[in-house]
Amino acid sequence: MIRVLLLICTLALGTAQAEEVKLVHGGLTLNANLEKAQDWPAGPVVLMTHGTLAHGRMEIMATLQSLFAARGISSLAITLSLGLSDRHGMYDCAVPHDHRNEDSLGEIGAWLQWLKMRGSKQVVLLGHSRGADQSAWFAAEHDDPLVSALILIAPGIFSPEKQAADYRQSFGKDLAPVLARAQALVAAGKPQARLEHTDLLYCKNTTVTARALISYYGPEVPDTIALLQKVNKPVLVFAGSEDTTVPGIPERMQPLADAGKLKLVVIDGADHFFRDLYAEDVADAIADFIEAE
Repeated sequence: MIRVLLLICTLALGTAQAEEVKLVHGGLTLNANLEKAQDWPAGPVVLMTHGTLAHGRMEIMATLQSLFAARGISSLAITLSLGLSDRHGMYDCAVPHDHRNEDSLGEIGAWLQWLKMRGSKQVVLLGHSRGADQSAWFAAEHDDPLVSALILIAPGIFSPEKQAADYRQSFGKDLAPVLARAQALVAAGKPQARLEHTDLLYCKNTTVTARALISYYGPEVPDTIALLQKVNKPVLVFAGSEDTTVPGIPERMQPLADAGKLKLVVIDGADHFFRDLYAEDVADAIADFIEAE
């Protein structure tokens, strides 16, 4: 009970120190939540990317920011635009989708530059779920000296077979004909043609452009395991033993851990979102990891 009360007090303190910051990138206004510790900007800053169709103030992001602040670590939790200017909250499935998976790389890079311009000397990339995959993708493609390490929390595991299976499970239909239609439109020079009454990610019966659908379901979607082979930074990966959203993370990551490519932490009892006191376990491990770098 005392530990729970301490966590509540810590979260309240961290939230009170939060500051929304913005920048313009690609003609869109991007926003993020900045939490400054005492050694800002010289000390380490955790640059945090959320999961699918979510935002920088979702529960796991807000909780970790508060816990980092209590441990003297600055953090910047970004909200990916998903093609919308100054976006807040979860993506509204009624809004047509013209965002692409790879757009995240440019936005992570823009925020990294923003931190650099403000005097940051050490940035740790952190992502949750799809945001973990996007963070790994960025680290694999951009070996920026400002980035000192990479932290992946419940990263996705992608393959064409898994994509197809997940699509059928979520929407009760085959992905192949939907993807083929989008690919035909792109091949015909119509990447922004809209597919009406189409299912995408967590959105049923929505509207999506051909290029957006291909970016999330096409053959070029990178596998995080393969990306990590290209990352030249220390990597910390978290998996929850009760994660049913992305099961099988420990089994997929263990060979890389055995090879010394990353450190794997499996938190017993945690699900995909590491709620409540599991978040403290994550924050403690991250603080130790950053201190060791």
